[in-house]
Amino acid sequence: MARKPPRWYFSLRSPYSWFAYLDLMGRYPDVADAIEWIPFWEPDEQTQALLEKEGVRLPIVEMSRAKNFYILQDARRLAEARGLAVTWPVDRAPNWEIGHLGYLVAEDAGLGREYVALAYRARWQQCRDITDRTVIAEIAAELGLDAASVAGASDDPELRRRGTEALIRSYKDGLFGVPFFIHGHDKYFGADRLRTFVAKVRGQEPGPDTELTWLDEAGLVPEPIPAGGDAGHAGGCG
Repeated sequence: MARKPPRWYFSLRSPYSWFAYLDLMGRYPDVADAIEWIPFWEPDEQTQALLEKEGVRLPIVEMSRAKNFYILQDARRLAEARGLAVTWPVDRAPNWEIGHLGYLVAEDAGLGREYVALAYRARWQQCRDITDRTVIAEIAAELGLDAASVAGASDDPELRRRGTEALIRSYKDGLFGVPFFIHGHDKYFGADRLRTFVAKVRGQEPGPDTELTWLDEAGLVPEPIPAGGDAGHAGGCG
C-alpha cells in the first residue's frame, strides 16, 4: 500500500486553524508546499445523511460557555502577538458547506491557498459571514473565479460528494479537532504542535523545544479546541 502523504486538516471556522495557517505560510512555506490540504467543517443535514450511509459520525461536541469565553480571550491574545486584530462574527444558523465546498472549486483552479487567505481575512479580520453566498461570491470574484460556481458549490452534487469524502477521510484519520496534522502514523493536534510536524516533514529530529510555538518567548501557547468546538461563540465584532 502506498504511503499516504503528510497532510493537515483545517477549518475556515476555527481561529486556531487560522493561526496555524499563518504560521505555516509565514514560517514554513516549504512544508505548506509539501503537504496535502484537506478542509474540515460541521456538516449540514444533507451531508450528515451521506455520512450516516457510510456509518460515519463525526466527533463534533458542543462547547461549554466557560470555554467559549476563554477562547474569545485566547484568540485575541494570539492574534495580538502576531500583530493582528481579531474580530468575532456572529454565526446565526450557519451552513459551513458554502465556504468549505467553495474551497474545492478554488483548489481545482489552483487558487486554494489564495481562497483560504481571503476567507480567513474575511472572517477573522473583517467580521464577515463566510457562510453567506454573497461574501463567498465576492471572494471568488477577487480571485478571478466564477462567482456563481464558487458561491453555489454546495448545490453541486459532485462537490457535495467530494466534500463528504473529505469528511470521511478525517474520520478514518482519527481527527478529533482542528488543526490536525498527520505524518505517517504520527498525528499532531493543535497549532502548538506545528513545529513538531514541520520537523517530521523535513526529515529532521525534533529538538527539545520543538513542541513549543514561536510565540513561547512571549509566554503564549495556543490551546487547541475540539472539532466544531467554537460553536455558538459569544460576542460580535471587536
